[in-house]
Amino acid sequence: MTTPLVSMSQDHGQSPWLDNLKRSYLSDGTLQNLVDRGVRGVTSNPSIFQKAISGSNDYDSAFAALVQSGKTVKEAYWELVVDDVSNACRLLRPVYESSHGVDGYVSLEVSPVLAHDTAGTERDARSLAARVAEPNVMIKIPATREGVPAIRKMIGEGYDINVTLIFSLERYADVIEAYIGGLEDRLAAGATTLSDVASVASFFISRVDSEIEKRFAVSGKGSDLIGKPAVAQGVLAYQLFLNRFSGPRWERLVAHGARVQRPLWASTSTKNPTFADTLYVDTLLGPNTVNTLPEPTLEAFDDHGVAARTVDSIESIVKAHTVWTDLEGAGIDVEDVAEVLEREGVASFAKAFDELLATLSARAAEFK
Repeated sequence: MTTPLVSMSQDHGQSPWLDNLKRSYLSDGTLQNLVDRGVRGVTSNPSIFQKAISGSNDYDSAFAALVQSGKTVKEAYWELVVDDVSNACRLLRPVYESSHGVDGYVSLEVSPVLAHDTAGTERDARSLAARVAEPNVMIKIPATREGVPAIRKMIGEGYDINVTLIFSLERYADVIEAYIGGLEDRLAAGATTLSDVASVASFFISRVDSEIEKRFAVSGKGSDLIGKPAVAQGVLAYQLFLNRFSGPRWERLVAHGARVQRPLWASTSTKNPTFADTLYVDTLLGPNTVNTLPEPTLEAFDDHGVAARTVDSIESIVKAHTVWTDLEGAGIDVEDVAEVLEREGVASFAKAFDELLATLSARAAEFK
């Protein structure tokens, strides 16, 4: 019997990736088991590593050795992270090879303190890719105003990029342009093929509903729209994806082997307990997409999710346009929502990074 997780990719063209990475998953067989069940990639971020490293003793011996060898706390942190990502890349290499570079990626984010530093982001992206030195590492760059030109530059240089923290259709359009423009730059620089460049564009889903729900509570309006805006924006994003990755400009790049930049649905666990636990999976399933799932959502979908194509159904598209119109009527400024969520997203990753370094600094004192 085909499970919903396997059917997601085999029957409907959406790749399930795991939104978590920690050392114990590599050592105890958990990640291998998930890959055997159908997981086709892994994403990480500063918050994930903060929980993994601060919340266990799995890293203590390696961290102690690094500190005692003269590494600073920050240098030791990056050594630990690069080691985990490198090992995860090697575990997922068979998926990468069998899918001819479509899946099998492990995502590693640039330092969160560089979210508004274009040149710094470019340097960090190159450095991290070189340190991991695996063909299936995907470097995450936030879709801030300063991040977008770095994304184009990195694509032009042939790096595989996961564009993260996308919260609006307008910024998503900028991200698509950065990807297509980067491929054109690469071709103009003399590349003989574009088939070696892969990218995903990560829309954060549940956070949109959470922010808009807070605004409904303040205004007293829009209660009938609760739980609908995030899915609507995802559906509209998919329509933008289909539109931009078509036509003469794109076909010229396809002739040189270009791959589409797949939309990736991130933050797909439900925060409102009244929502179905598979809401953001069931409603956004379709070809050439990725859904990166935390374990509870992954297990819920594999247990009782509905593996059916929904993201581009006529019903979904009509509902999405209606919801988007109704949001304006309810006084919701979706661009302001996106700006708030981007600021909070960048700040939360920076906070997790700082807190982890503080925790490691305290541990380092014990090991010296």
